[in-house]
Amino acid sequence: MASNVSRIFGVIIVLCGLAVCGPIDARTKRSQSAKVEFKQNNPCPANGARKGPCAGYVIDHIQPLACGGADRPENMQWQTIADGKDKDKWERNGCRPYPRPPTGRR
Repeated sequence: MASNVSRIFGVIIVLCGLAVCGPIDARTKRSQSAKVEFKQNNPCPANGARKGPCAGYVIDHIQPLACGGADRPENMQWQTIADGKDKDKWERNGCRPYPRPPTGRR
């Protein structure tokens, strides 16, 4: 019984995230603390910095926020700006399985 309740609760949360609450998009506030933690543990591939900008790279969510991914350091990777734009196009198509492994560094 408890298992079924947990399963139903999980479905409700997913439905809320996708339908009622709407998808997360570029205007959604991201966790600044998660980003700072990611940078501390994963220095910039271009210059090794743990703070500030990283020329030529963006922080990418491996599983996109709009597709249910967490806004946590474990779901982040460095990605070149070009690869990020490519993945953004895919994300706007509705979270279908990605046609090739996401590129970038973790």
